[in-house]
Parts: sequence; structure tokens; C-alpha cells
Amino acid sequence: MLNNLQKKITSSLDPIGWGPAVASVAGRAAKNPRAVVGATTDYANRLAHIPAAATRVWNADDPHAPVPVDPKDRRFSEAAWKENPAYFSLLQSYLATREYVEDLADAGSGNALQDGKARQFANLMFDALAPSNFLINPGVLVRALDTGGASLWRGAKFAVDDMVNRKGLPVKVDRGAFTLGENMAATAGKVVYRNDLIELIQYEPQTPKVHEIPILAAPPWINKYYILDLAPERSLIEWAVQHGRTVFAISYRNPDESMQDITMDDYYEQGIASALDVVEEITGVSQIEVLSICLGGAMAAMAAARMGKLGDKRISAFTMLNTLLDYSEVGELSLLTDPATLDRVEYRMSRQGFLSGSEMAGSFDMIRAKDLIFNYWVSRWMKGEKPAVFDILAWNEDSTRMPATMHSHYLRSLYGRNELAEKKYVLDGELLDLSDITCDTYVVGAINDHIVPWTSSYHAVNLLGGNVRYVLSSGGHVAGAVNPPSPKAWFEAVGAPDADEPATLPADPKDWKDTAVRTSGSWWEDWTAWSTKRAGALVAPPSMGNDDHPALYEAPGTYIFS
Repeated sequence: MLNNLQKKITSSLDPIGWGPAVASVAGRAAKNPRAVVGATTDYANRLAHIPAAATRVWNADDPHAPVPVDPKDRRFSEAAWKENPAYFSLLQSYLATREYVEDLADAGSGNALQDGKARQFANLMFDALAPSNFLINPGVLVRALDTGGASLWRGAKFAVDDMVNRKGLPVKVDRGAFTLGENMAATAGKVVYRNDLIELIQYEPQTPKVHEIPILAAPPWINKYYILDLAPERSLIEWAVQHGRTVFAISYRNPDESMQDITMDDYYEQGIASALDVVEEITGVSQIEVLSICLGGAMAAMAAARMGKLGDKRISAFTMLNTLLDYSEVGELSLLTDPATLDRVEYRMSRQGFLSGSEMAGSFDMIRAKDLIFNYWVSRWMKGEKPAVFDILAWNEDSTRMPATMHSHYLRSLYGRNELAEKKYVLDGELLDLSDITCDTYVVGAINDHIVPWTSSYHAVNLLGGNVRYVLSSGGHVAGAVNPPSPKAWFEAVGAPDADEPATLPADPKDWKDTAVRTSGSWWEDWTAWSTKRAGALVAPPSMGNDDHPALYEAPGTYIFS
């Protein structure tokens, strides 16, 4: 009983294990007095130079700031942080103290995992204590002056409302501006199949002829499927339909406690395997292109490897967006997927049968708290600004739950032991080898992706058995996928998408980067050329469903609302 109480307290108060990590680093620093003294001396030296630098600011001279300010840090973009001696001194003291803590962490380094968690905690604390987060923020004061104090009153009301209704997390986006089926997940279609896990949507054709090979969109189960059908003119599914493709998409049910014991095998059998069967039965075509993203890409790759091993060649072309197949280098997520942290996650899931969407979202927010939490403290709670109308944020807020057994298995098998890349993963009774995926594959990474580092997504090149085209997109994990043509979009690749002889890619992503050519525009256009070359002849569109799979509901279906 005492052990369970300890687990409950630890899981609730410190789910990531920051406390033990900080204590471990502090203990090692105490045994390294020379480094601690050096860090303290450097800190005192930085502080000592601040008054003279502030005086130079007063005289409009180059201050020679003791600690450089990141020009990309928008928190300190107001002129007061550079031109007002008091604000300049405050910012320099803050940055100097932050560097001091980083130096102390260096003095106590010695265990990569503990060091990473301790730094993560320190960064979180300093992001929370940044002088820009308080009412002295010059941007907040100017806003208050401009509005006659109304902005402070509105911000206070917003803060109270968020404390009462959102457990202290500020609203990021105006979700009321979006309605599923109208201006999000709005591409016309029908649900043509439904089981206990998925609904399968078939989209209505928008061209007189379509290419004979259909596309099955395989989204992640960690989010709602409509990241691929985000909004009109920002929907990859809509784009594909408008370019002469018959498109189907899987929409997962949002798990509840009744799904506690569902497994990865169930997600395969009732998910992508069932969807492929229905697509074939409706279209009468035995070749299907799969378009996948994130965890949906991992599941689709597992399915393709299993099918390839058994001689099932229905997946004729395969696209993966921001997907990990090799989990040896997962960036900051490694700090959330170590064995001790997974023990705490499993304990929380065992109490309710799933991991809640808010817990999942909170973990990701912690990785980028400066942008995803504290940024809204200022804009909403102090400047009194209304939440943004932004489709990506609205989708991101529409979080899903994770069934306990499957999620634990996924985290430990892939993140924990890298079994898929190591050829040790068993799916539905078959040992998987990704080299059994011999169809052509199009792999997309995003330059600013903090969830799937692009250099890690590139490792698919070394694992898959067919020809691979790798494309590096502008944007991050989501914006890299929601990447319609625009003046700001760009992508990098080697060779032409429709070349008869695909380019041979190096094993090392850095070597690939040295030879890749940057092109203005969206990878959507590049992918369309690649996919169309493999899409078959133009034919009349297939029927919407058939006698065995009649239309059940209008898209986006019912599971999307669960």
C-alpha cells in the first residue's frame, strides 16, 4: 500500500522525474568544486559588467552586453529591453543567472538522461520566471496605456476563467471559430465502413476522371485524422481529390475505459488491414497507395512490412510524413520515454484505462513551454488579447486518449527498445523486417520538427527495401505537413520526382543535405508529380461505397466527435 501511495504521489507531482534528476546533477556538481567555483566566478564577472553596460545604453553607445540576447527571441523584442537602462539591466541579470545555472549543470553532468531532465526542468523554470512574463513587461504597459487599462481588466477576467475551467492553462485558440464538417474536415465524402475502432471515409470525386489506383490516408491515432483534411485550401486530402485521385481516410475512435486492453494487433487488424480490404472491395483495384503521417506512418509501415513478408503486394506506393521508423534518436522525447517515466505513465493509465488527451497534450506543451504556455500568459492574461483563429492550433486542442495496453506496448517496444528498426518487432504473429517494403516510398521530414527530428525520419532510407525519395520541408511537425503552396514554402530534395531512375541516396542525412537542392514551393506539388507517375490510368470514378459497404453517414462521420 505504501508503494502504491508513493507511486500515486510521484506520478501526480513529478510525472517526468525532474526531482531525482536535479538532485543527481546537484550531487555531482558538489563533487566538482573547481567547476562550481569557475561557474560562480564567471557569473560574478557578468553581473559586475552590467552597470557599465547600462551606462553605455544611457549614452546611446554600444553596450557590449555581457550576455548576448538571441535576436529571434520575440519575448524581448520591444525597444525598452535594449534602450532603457533599467530594463536592459533586468534582462542581463536574468540571462546571466540562466547561464550560471547552465554552467552549474555542466559541472554536475555525468548521466545523459539525468542531465537532460535537469536541463529541461531548469529551462522550464527560467521560461516561467522570464521578466517578460510579469506586468513590468513594457509591451504589457504600452498595451494598458493604449487601452486605458481595459487590457489589464480583460486579461484578469481571462486568467480567472482559465484558472476555473482549464486548470490554469491559458486558452490558445478560438475553437468556436471552427466547425467540423463546415470549415474543418470539410471535404465532401461518406463514411462507407465502421467497426469498433475506425470509420472509413470515402471522398467524393471532384474531377471527371480519376487515376485508377486509390489512396488510403492513414493518420495517427494520437490525434484526430483531420490534420490531413484541415481546412479548405489547406487540406492534403482535398488537394489529392482535386488532382484526380480517389481518396479514403481512416478516422479512429477516441478510446475510453472499455478499450483498456486493446492491443497493437487490434489496431492493425481492425484499423489499416480492415481499411485496405474495404478500399479494394469498393474500387475493385488490387493496388492501393498509402498516405500516412506520424504514428500513422509507423503503423502503415508495420502493415506494409507484414504484408510484404507474406507476399501481399496491395500497397503499391507508400508516403510517410514526419514519421519515425528508427527510434534510436528521438530528440527531446527521449526525456519522456525512459523506463522510469514510462512506469509512471503506466501507473496513471492503469487507474483509468487510458492516458487522457490533456495529459498527452501537456507533455508536448512542456517541451516548448516558452511558446505553447508562457506566450499565452502574456498575450491573454496580461495584454487581454482574444485567442487567435488558427486552424492548426484548433486541431491540436482536439486531443484524443490513448488506450492503456496498446500505448504502453508502443512506447516500450519502439521508443524504449527500438524493436522495429532492430527487426525484433512482432505484429499479429509475424516478425517484421522493414526491408520487406519493396514498393516506392516518398518520405517527408520537416526542418523544425521537434517531435520527429528530420535526421531521424531520414533513417527510413536505410531501412526500406524499395526506392525512396526523401524530401525536407519547411515548417515544423504539423506545419511541415500542412504545407500548401505559398510564397513562404520551400522544400529540398535530390533529383526529379518523376525521374525514370530514382536518385541513389546516401546513408547519412548530413551527406544528403549537402547534395539536396532547395526549391521554392510546396512539397505537395513535388509529391503530386511523384504519386501521379505511380497512380495508373485515368478511369471513371468508382461508386461511393457499394452493396456490401453502403454509405452510412456524411463525412466527417461520428468518431471524430467522440
